[in-house]
This record gives sequence, C-alpha cells and structure tokens, in this order.
Amino acid sequence: MTLTKAHIVDKIHEEVGFPTKRSAEIVETLLEIIKSALEAKEDVLISGFGKFCVNEKSQRRGRNPATGQDMILDKRRVVTFRCSSVLRDKINHVGIK
Repeated sequence: MTLTKAHIVDKIHEEVGFPTKRSAEIVETLLEIIKSALEAKEDVLISGFGKFCVNEKSQRRGRNPATGQDMILDKRRVVTFRCSSVLRDKINHVGIK
C-alpha cells in the first residue's frame, strides 16, 4: 500500500485529535515549507528521518529508448533523499529483539 497525503491526514486526525480540515492544513503547510526550501536550493534535514538535497545535473548525451535515437538531455535539478541511520536501522530491524 502506498502512503498518501490523505492517509497522513487521517493518522494526524486519529492520533493527535485535530479536526480533519486542520490536519490537512498542517500537512499542506509542511509540504509547502519543504518545497520552498528545495526550490531555494536549500537542503532539508529532518532528524531521525533523513535529508532531502537538490543536486545539479549537467547537460549530457542520452538515448531515446523507444527509437534508439541519440539526443541531448538538458541540465536540470533533481531532488535526492538520504535516509538517516535511525530510519535505516528501523527499516532493517537493527537493535530490535
């Protein structure tokens, strides 16, 4: 199952007790803050979760997989995520008996 914004809103509503509308506003505000920081080329570090970084990809040669035709891919920015060691250990059940 994929975790969606709606699922997150429902979890906040259930666990914290905020009204659904307020929970949705909180989630949207958090995501807007993260998007704004990334747009400004700032890294976003969430302790115990991970770090979102904006990296520059330079112009490069590529190939259209459907036709096999060579093409030039424009330079662009990409967002990468590196999970924290806390999250990695939790995912891999390290230290859990």
